[in-house]
Formats: sequence, C-alpha cells, structure tokens
Amino acid sequence: MSGKNEKNQTVLGENGIYDAKSLGTPKVILLGLQHMFAMFGATILVPMLTGLDVSTTLLFAGLGTLLFHLLTKGKVPAFLGSSFAFLGGYAAVAPMNDAAGNAVSNKELLPYACFGVACAGLVYLVLALLIKIFGTGKVMRFFPPIVTGPIIIAIGLTLSKSAIDNCSNDWLIAFAAIVLVIVCNIWGKGMVKIVPVIIGVVGSYLLAAVLGRVDFSAVAEADWLGIPIHWEQTAFSVLSGGDTALLITSVITIMPIALATIVEHIGDISAISSTVGINYIKEPGLHRTLLGDGLATIMAALFGAPANTTYGENTGVLSLTKVYDPLVIRIAAVFAVLFSFSPKIAAIIGCMPAATCGGVSLVLYGMISAVGVRNIVETQVDFTKSRNVIIAALILVLSIGINYSTAGAVAFHIGDLTVSFSGLAVGALTGIVLNAILPGKDYVFDVEKPDDTGVSFAVKGQEK
Repeated sequence: MSGKNEKNQTVLGENGIYDAKSLGTPKVILLGLQHMFAMFGATILVPMLTGLDVSTTLLFAGLGTLLFHLLTKGKVPAFLGSSFAFLGGYAAVAPMNDAAGNAVSNKELLPYACFGVACAGLVYLVLALLIKIFGTGKVMRFFPPIVTGPIIIAIGLTLSKSAIDNCSNDWLIAFAAIVLVIVCNIWGKGMVKIVPVIIGVVGSYLLAAVLGRVDFSAVAEADWLGIPIHWEQTAFSVLSGGDTALLITSVITIMPIALATIVEHIGDISAISSTVGINYIKEPGLHRTLLGDGLATIMAALFGAPANTTYGENTGVLSLTKVYDPLVIRIAAVFAVLFSFSPKIAAIIGCMPAATCGGVSLVLYGMISAVGVRNIVETQVDFTKSRNVIIAALILVLSIGINYSTAGAVAFHIGDLTVSFSGLAVGALTGIVLNAILPGKDYVFDVEKPDDTGVSFAVKGQEK
C-alpha cells in the first residue's frame, strides 16, 4: 500500500507502515531527533553513574549504531545505547564511593573496567561465529516464547524503577510529558501522531523552564566545540605499562556479564521483530546482530565509553509511531555523533529535567513489557502446562525481585574476586536452563514460517 491516507493525512509506505521515502526529509529528520531524545536520558545516565565521559558516550552510541546497521545490512531498526547491565562491573573495578559511602575519584581505574567490558564484547563474537557455523535453529531452540516473552516483560519492568525515580523529582513535569505522549499518540493527526515522544520531551521541558525548574548554568559554562575522546580515559592508556593484575581482575569480573547481555540482546531483537512484524533473527540473522552489538561494545569500551546494547526505549518508540524505517535510526545516530562534538548542545540536553525523561520512559518501558505480553499471546504459549508456568514465574520473580532487593544483584565470590549478576541475568539464565532440562518441550524454531511476531516458534503438531 502506498500513497496518502485522506483520513489522517499521513503518507504510508509499503505494507501499511511509514517509511522515509514517503514521509519526506523534514519529517524524517524530526523522527530521527525523536529517537535521539528517547535514548538520551538512559544513555547519559550510565556515564553519570560510572564517571565515564558523556560526550564520549554519545559519540560511540552513534558510531556503534551506524556500525550495527552496516553489519546488519541496514535492515534492523535498532539503536545502540549505554548498557546498564555492566554497572555492577564498573562499580566493582572502579567504584565511585569508598566503603564509607564517600565520593572518590575513579578516573585512574575506569580504563581497566573499560578493558574488561571490551573483552566481554568478544563473547558476542564467539556466539555469532557458532551461530554462523551451526545455524540459528540450534541456538534459538533454547529461546522459545516461554523464555523470551517473560524476559522482554522483565526488561520493561526492571527498568520501571528508574522511570519512577526520575518522575519523583517533579511529578508535575513528568505528568505533563506522559499526557502529551498519550494525547498525541491517541488523538493526534498526521505528523503529530508519530512524534509523540519528542512533543512530550519538548513540551514538558519548556514547562519546567517557564516554572524556573531548570538550571542552565552548565550550558553557559560549556564550550561550543570539543573533542569527545580523551586518551587517558581509554583502555589503550593502561594496556602498556598498566597494572597487569588489575587488568586480569577486570576481565574475570566483567566478562561473565556478557552471558546476561546476550540473552537480553536476543530478547530485544525478538521484541523488535515482534513490533515490526519482520523476522530479523532469520534475516539478516542473529549472528549479524550479535556481531554488530559485540563489535560496537568493543569499540566503545576501548575508547572509554560504556558498553553498547540494543535499546528498549527506541523499540518503544517504534511501537508508538509505527515508523519502522531503519534510516530514521541512522539519522538519530548521526545526531548523537554531531552533538558529541558540542559540549554546549550536550549540556542543553543534559539540563533536561529528570522528570521529563521519567515521564517519557514510563510510557516506553511499559511498551516494552507490553510487547513481551504480545509475544506470549500471539505464539499461543500453553499456560495449562506446569513447566511453562514455572519457567515464566521464575524468570519474572528472579528478574524483578533481585533487581529491587537491597543488594540489587546476586554476588558470587571466587577467591578475592566478586562477580555480580543482575536480576535479569539470573532470571534469564534460570529460564534458559529450566526450559532445556524440564520435560514437555513442544517448540521448534522455524525460520521459514515466521508468525505475526516475526519470531516463529511453531508448536509441534500445529505447524502450518
């Protein structure tokens, strides 16, 4: 289907989805900005929590996304931003607080943590190679909807705390963002309907500024231009002449986290496939998406930026707007790269009220969980079977419960080393293992007959 829809005055591309060619350049640029704003709050939060540089983070979020699109043939509408999964690793190697809770400088230790994250990226490459050699089916049989669905639901729910915390800073501003997003998406016409996030961000930001609730002092002090890479903060700075023991410790501590982020990656690609209705696990292939994510993480970490991961916030935007053209994501990546060279522009966006990010995120994180529910419903997971109930229950309870526990993670001690796994990591790994060992498996992966979610797991005896 192509042409203009007279009812809503919005141009549609093939198959009833909006594409860049039909929308036109000005609208596509605006959509790209919307995706950049959607990822910005969470992406800059990671360097704020770890001590890494915000401009470096933006640069490699953009470059990592472009590299991902190059390796996935430009087909997957995914944005790569800062991964929260590695926060425990950074805290273990380069803590920002001492034992008494006092703030300390961790600048000298951060490059060691970055080296550990870069090594974690190698795990992606190994799995991508195995999938290429043995085929997607042999790997994906460990990730049926009873595993990926609850994982996707848990991704959204575990992120919800950060949204609520941000909203709590100023519920009026957060409420304004939420209302604007909902009103524009439900009752908006034409372009208004497909840019609800950017309208929510700008509208609530302006309201906060008018009410005097934004501190613009950082904007006045920031330079217009600056180099976003700092040699002393890169992993290269400690590879020659650094502390070898600390490098090894960093690798042992951080590298296992990749097992969790890989599961999260598969869940994200499944969510994007479900949202768009295209089986990206089949084409361009899970091995390509893992390769793109892994290389983007290695590149970012070596130069002093956080690990990259496919971003749920942007999947939420896809679900809201129905604009699935990957070109829009690449435009957002270019904006991220450009803004990384301007500390002043980065400061303007950095001054965005936390409540604005919280309000928008509240909607987007909920959209992620809703996609997980849709994944379970459309693949007709049979919850009359005890094995399926147990698997889903443990994934959800472990992922959410551990995340909101006092420790926030499960720690394992290996000699003097402490390895921490997030709730999502524990829940996902538990689900994968239980699905593999419990009797009654009735799912097979079929890349040739994808269902409406874009990720097909046909029930034996019911294949079409």
